[in-house]
Amino acid sequence: MKEIEFTRDVDHTLAAMQEHGLLLSSAGADGRPNVMAVGWGCPGVIWGRPVFVVLVRPSRFTFGNIEATGEFVVNVPGDDMHETCMYCGTKSGRDVDKFAERGLEAVAAETVGAPLIGQCVRHYECRVVHRNDVVDAAIDAEIRSQAYAKGDFHRLYYGQVLRTAARE
Repeated sequence: MKEIEFTRDVDHTLAAMQEHGLLLSSAGADGRPNVMAVGWGCPGVIWGRPVFVVLVRPSRFTFGNIEATGEFVVNVPGDDMHETCMYCGTKSGRDVDKFAERGLEAVAAETVGAPLIGQCVRHYECRVVHRNDVVDAAIDAEIRSQAYAKGDFHRLYYGQVLRTAARE
C-alpha cells in the first residue's frame, strides 16, 4: 500500500459508492474484524480536516464496533468485487465471519485498529471526531418514507481521515 492524498481519485470513490457500494470495516473491542457494505457516505472537508461521513443504523453489528472503538476504515472495492459487496450488504457479522466467508484479507491499518481489506483499491483510515443521529422530525417526508419506513434511523459518524492509501 502506498499513502496518497485524501482527494486523489475521490471521484472514483464516489462512483464506486453509487455503482456497487463501499466496504466499511471495523473491529470490536475484542479485535474481531467485521465488514459491511455502505452505499451512503460523503468524503469532504469539515472543520478544516479531511473527513469521511458514513451512515450506520443502530441495528447493524458494525454500529456496536464503532461505538466501542471510535474507528473505521472505508475501503473502495475493485470492479471485480460486486458480489462481495452484495454479500456484505445482506449478511450480518453477528451470524457470519464475512472476512472468512468471502476470503477477504484483513491487513493491519497504520493509524487505527480496524483492518484494511487487502483486495480493495483504496482505503480511508478514520477516527470518529463527531457523531449525530438522523432526526425523524427534521428529515424530508419523502426521504423518511423511502429510507426509514421501519424507523431505524442512521447515526452519522464523522471520521477524520488519518491516512489514505491505495494499492500500488
